[in-house]
This record gives sequence, C-alpha cells and structure tokens, in this order.
Amino acid sequence: MLVTREEMAFDFQGAKLDPVKDKDVIVWAVQQFLYGEITGVQIGHWLYNAPDLESARFLSRQAVEEFQHVGNFLRILEILGAQPEKAAWSVRFLATGLMGGDWAEHVALEMALGEGLVLQAFYAMIDTVDEPEIVAILKRGVRQEERHVDFGERQTAKAIAGRPALRRRLLGLALVSLWGVSRLEAFMQKRLPMDHPALRRLPDLVRHSVRIAELRLMRIGLTDAPISSLSAGRKLALVAEAYAGKLALGVASWVLSVLLLPLRLLGLAGPKRLTDTYLSDPLVVRGGQLGAGPEDDAGDAGEQAGPGGSPARHGAAARA
Repeated sequence: MLVTREEMAFDFQGAKLDPVKDKDVIVWAVQQFLYGEITGVQIGHWLYNAPDLESARFLSRQAVEEFQHVGNFLRILEILGAQPEKAAWSVRFLATGLMGGDWAEHVALEMALGEGLVLQAFYAMIDTVDEPEIVAILKRGVRQEERHVDFGERQTAKAIAGRPALRRRLLGLALVSLWGVSRLEAFMQKRLPMDHPALRRLPDLVRHSVRIAELRLMRIGLTDAPISSLSAGRKLALVAEAYAGKLALGVASWVLSVLLLPLRLLGLAGPKRLTDTYLSDPLVVRGGQLGAGPEDDAGDAGEQAGPGGSPARHGAAARA
C-alpha cells in the first residue's frame, strides 16, 4: 500500500471496548461491517467488465474473500449473542449509493478510498476490542483488505496517467465520499455513548482517517495538495465538474447505444470484454501456466472463521 500501517495507526491511549459492558457498541459496529461485506455482490458487475485478465483474476478472489468476511462477521455476532440488523443510512450511502459508474471510479472510490477507510476502521476495532477471538478474526480479514486497497491504488494511478480530466473527476467524487464520512461521524456521535474512554476519541479518529485518505489520494496522484487546503469554492467546482462529466458521459453513452442498436442486435459493435480480448492479454501472450497471481498469499487463502473462530478451509484445501 502507498500508506503504511504505521502511518494509519491511531492512538486510543489504552482505551478498550469490553465485549460484555460495551456489547451494544461492538454489535453496532459489526452490523455496519456486515453490510459493507454484503456489497461484495457488486464485484460481479466489475468482474464482467474487467479490463484485463489480471484484474479479473484479482476480482474473482476478492469476491470470495468478501463473502468469507460475511461469515466472519456473522461469527462475531454469534460470539456476542446478537443478530444482524440494518446498517446506518450513511454506511449504505458510502458502500452502495456511491458505487462507481466506470472502472476508474470503481478502483479509485470503492477500492483505494472506500476500502482504505474500512481498513482504518478494522485497525481501530483490533486495537480496542478486548476479546481475543474477535481480534483474531479481524486480523485475518485485515490482510485481505490491505491487498484490496493496494490493488485500487495501483489501478487508479494507471487509469489517470496522462488523463487530467479524469483525475479531476475522480477527485471531485472523492470529495463527496469524504463528505459522507463526516455524516457518519455525526450519526455515531448521536448513536453511541460518547462518554466512553474509547468512543470519546471517535471525532479525532474520523479526522485522522480523513487525513490518511487525503495522503492516499496525494500519493496515488489525484491531487497535489491536501484536500483540506482547498478552498470551498474550489471543492464545489470540482464536485460540479465531476457530476457534469458523469452526466455528459451518461448522455453520450445513451445516444451511442441507440445509434448502434441495429448493429448490436446483429452481435456487432458491442463493448469489448475479456471473451473478445483474451488472446492479446499480456498474461495469455506470455504463454505457459498462469500459476499464482502476484497478490496471492497461501498463508490465508480460503480462510474463514469456523466453529469456535478457528480458520475453516474451503474447496480443494478443505478436501485435501
């Protein structure tokens, strides 16, 4: 990742969340995480529209990992003796309402920025929850989330290279995402007991998370200066340009789809997918067996919390 674990670290000054006394707080947080992992279904859309074989391979593994995380969070709720409940509107807005409209938006907003913020929350839970089994489950998930963020960072940098208009559009949309984070902070302050030693640090944690997000965006190359240093007018201009660009692209896409409809009915002029381009894909051109991808980690492949929180193996690993 472009931002290290050390840079992302936040000091809770030794404050902890007790699984008995602070059960409601931990359960609420896990219910938000659970919704985020359920949005792994959205990966199917991006897998179908993957630009190359390397990305498709990564997304196929990510989808498996996200649904492993669903099982992990259900296991945590079981440990706490709680049931899943509906996530906060701000979480649903960030995870689903801001779903990207194209590949660049997906890797920038959902993976680099969005999963980076989720990773920050994972770290906070690991540092504060005073329950070894829950912490062990979260630590396994962290390794996978770090890979997702790294992929998003690399793909975003690749997408914006030599494309200043796209760079500005993604930055404008990132501003909306960070606004959503501020709305989540306001909700948490109303919903959670802010007199708790750990929870009273939440406003500082949110500000720290936003600073880290800004640092990540700078290192990717989306902005040359921290977002916090931009004037309100400049921010509004970026957001307006971003949504105007999305609208223009949407209209152009609709017009083109109408004009090309006769050809598409004949199986012509459709979008190019991997089934059309795989013969020229770099991984295929190199020849030989594909083997493990660069992101693969045999140490946690297929892990999911089984009964008692122990890792459960699936597929071939489980049958071996």
